[in-house]
Amino acid sequence: MFYTGFKVIPVLFAEYQFQDGLQTVARFSSANRWDNAKTRQAVAAEALKDEIPVQDEDIKVIGSAGNVDITVDYSVTVDLSVYQWTIHFHPEVSNKALF
Repeated sequence: MFYTGFKVIPVLFAEYQFQDGLQTVARFSSANRWDNAKTRQAVAAEALKDEIPVQDEDIKVIGSAGNVDITVDYSVTVDLSVYQWTIHFHPEVSNKALF
């Protein structure tokens, strides 16, 4: 049980940090009226910073009139020596314009 926790907890913590980073990207994107391409670049940079295995096609950005919705789908495989556990993540954030 401790070994499994030792292997899985860092993956879950990285996902939590990535989710927090996505919320920050959504806020900046909404406040600065970024286009979808710039928002997608910021999400990719956040994934790289948090060491999240994300491809460009895994990032979905919908933005219009200051409203931003970001969805990322990715999977991480955890090697538990006797079993390969693939964990699927689907973080989703949105930010609405103030005006």
